[in-house]
Amino acid sequence: MYYMVKIRYFETKQKTHERKIYRYDAFVSYESNDRSFVHGQFLRKLENDAGLKLCIHQRDFLPGRDIAENITSAIHDSRKIVVIMSPNYLDSYWCMFEYNMARVESIYSRNKENILFLVFLQQMSPRSLPLLVLELVQSQSYIEYPNDEYGDTVFWEKLKEVLT
Repeated sequence: MYYMVKIRYFETKQKTHERKIYRYDAFVSYESNDRSFVHGQFLRKLENDAGLKLCIHQRDFLPGRDIAENITSAIHDSRKIVVIMSPNYLDSYWCMFEYNMARVESIYSRNKENILFLVFLQQMSPRSLPLLVLELVQSQSYIEYPNDEYGDTVFWEKLKEVLT
């Protein structure tokens, strides 16, 4: 009897999670040096053209609220987390805090579902990446920003596919 109740509980919990309606399609975690990319092309292609609703800290965080609280709320209210990965990102305390909070959310609140997706703005040596980031790269949960027009089209289509 105990096992039947336990199985039923987890099935119900999983179905409830699948039905959850999130406030945002994705929270975008990025370092301020990458702001022009995010606020320019990224928002235009994904919000304006694709109709997605993204959470951007400079626009959507509540003034007067603790930064850590804003971050955890944004992650919890977003279906996916997109990390704009760059060398500056790895050096930022708050960016790495966002990354780690997204990992915690995926493990403890979303039944180990991978909600993190990396966008590499430039080539980065695997040696420069922390183990926790390499783990995500090895799971193929990333895309590299292209340097050509054809790659550009494929990049945006793949990103839309991941976020919808």
